[in-house]
Amino acid sequence: MHLSFTTAVLAIAGSAIALPQNPAPAQGTSLPSNVALPPALPVDNFKTPKYARPLSLDEARSGVNATVTTIENIQDAKNKLPELVLPNIIPSPLPVTARDLDEELEKFEKRQSTCSNPRIRREWDSYSNSDRQAYVDAIKCLQNRPASGQFGQSQSRYEDLVALHQTLTPNVHGNAKFLLWHRYYLWTFEQMLRSDCGFNRELPWFDETRYAGRFGQSSIFSSQWFGSVNIGGQCVTDGQFAGLAINVGPGSGNQRHCLARNGDDTKTANTGNAIVDACNSRTAYADMASCAEGGAHAWGHNGIGSVMQDTYASPADPVFFLHHAFIDRNFRIWQNNGGNARITTVSGTDAVGNGLTLDTTVNVYDFRPTVRIRDILNTQSSTLCYKYNY
Repeated sequence: MHLSFTTAVLAIAGSAIALPQNPAPAQGTSLPSNVALPPALPVDNFKTPKYARPLSLDEARSGVNATVTTIENIQDAKNKLPELVLPNIIPSPLPVTARDLDEELEKFEKRQSTCSNPRIRREWDSYSNSDRQAYVDAIKCLQNRPASGQFGQSQSRYEDLVALHQTLTPNVHGNAKFLLWHRYYLWTFEQMLRSDCGFNRELPWFDETRYAGRFGQSSIFSSQWFGSVNIGGQCVTDGQFAGLAINVGPGSGNQRHCLARNGDDTKTANTGNAIVDACNSRTAYADMASCAEGGAHAWGHNGIGSVMQDTYASPADPVFFLHHAFIDRNFRIWQNNGGNARITTVSGTDAVGNGLTLDTTVNVYDFRPTVRIRDILNTQSSTLCYKYNY
């Protein structure tokens, strides 16, 4: 299936208007004390149902599987999802003879080789201040654009993405689709920054291995950029997202609240090279994906805490996308170290137990077209066309 991703952004439906946010303070300062903030919810409100449990380093090294739910009503949660209406995609016929198989593989390789000038996603510390500001401005642009109208809880184009993640959470966590869906979700976010808000820089990522156990020392969590992290579950009042109001979550419910964080260095200590390497030492895709979800991924979310600890609506914290670019980068490193098979084959099952194949669909509603795993398995294919600077 060949899809064009150069079409104009879809027309905005509905009439939802973004609610006004508190004006962000100047770089390096905090909100004035007299600015009214949305409520900071108790940290326990963000301890929402999990579909994978955090793995210790020893468990990651010993091959323990993380994707074992910690809730008993997982099927009930899945049953609450709205019925997903997918485009009428006619599957390609499977090859029958050896010659058919050779021809299909040749076509596949051609599709994967049409990315001649991939974008290079850059780690935050090598990102210039000009690039950083352009990135922040593009996120704020999405936060101030009208919602599409697809989600009643969403009050902006940015919150459309949060609500999309909230809605699909039971389908894309705790199973082998996790890494692949989030890869396409992150790419969708990037494309919306570009098409809706004119972003023209490379997408940044956060190398958490360099700051494991000390996230607060990264300039990301400074008053110049995304605001503080070790603030005990309180509202973020410094940085360029100070006073941010969130209308999606926690969990599958919706209650207006502030952007809050509850940094815990003992948890972010588990985002270092040791656990990344342990997960990437696994041979099978499904085993690696399970480990990645319960490894640095889980510890990064829980270690930043509060909004980021909410499985469903964690993208409401703009740091989410820096974190998930790190997880996607680790996935790409695993692919780089395994030869051609790791960008042409897949294993594992989806949320309802169906085996993943190259023709399994990946859906982000109509924010971008539905694709198949074969279209996004290789980041340097014609669909995605990007790589990481290391």
